[in-house]
Amino acid sequence: MKIRSWDKVRVISWKDKGKEWKILSVDTKNSRVLVENINIVTKHIKKQGTTPGQIIKVEKSLDVSNVMILCPTTWKPTRIWFKIEWNKKTRISKKSGKNI
Repeated sequence: MKIRSWDKVRVISWKDKGKEWKILSVDTKNSRVLVENINIVTKHIKKQGTTPGQIIKVEKSLDVSNVMILCPTTWKPTRIWFKIEWNKKTRISKKSGKNI
């Protein structure tokens, strides 16, 4: 997967379309990403013993196809390609042609 943790991304399709945040974690097996402050849902926690029941807000993961990485120079959504140089694999922005 071309997206990594702590990349800055923009949501391109979802209820939070247009928002920009950092990726907290990447699940490569299921092609999902957890984006900070995006796709927040309420979760009801059942009472267990002495701890009371409560309603909390949690972030749910998005499919990787719903986000695009932001180019560090233009701050616009871009696609990524890889360049192998001196046995090092680097990610290059399609819009600016610079390292990410």
